Amino acid sequence: MKRIALYLCLAALLIGLAPIISALSSGMIAAALNCDLDEGSIHACIALGADIGPTLYTMFVLGWLVLLTLPIAALGLLGLGILGLISLIQKLRR
Repeated sequence: MKRIALYLCLAALLIGLAPIISALSSGMIAAALNCDLDEGSIHACIALGADIGPTLYTMFVLGWLVLLTLPIAALGLLGLGILGLISLIQKLRR
C-alpha cells in the first residue's frame, strides 16, 4: 500500500513538473545549437539536417501549462512529505 502511494506521489510530481522540464530542455537544446528561441515566433533551428524550430517552440510554449499543473506537483510533494513523516515516525517507534 505504501509503495503504491509512493508511486502515485512521484507520478503526480513528475506530471506537475513536466511543462517546466519541457521548457528548460528546449532552451538548453536551442542554446547548444546557437538558435533563437522565444514564445513570440518560430525560428529556424537546423539539427542533423532537419528544422527542429517548430518542435522547440512547442516545447517552450508548453511551459505555460505549468500554471495548471503546479498544484498537482504540490500535492505530490505534500504526499511525499507525509509518507516520509509516517516512515520516520514508524522507525522512531521501533
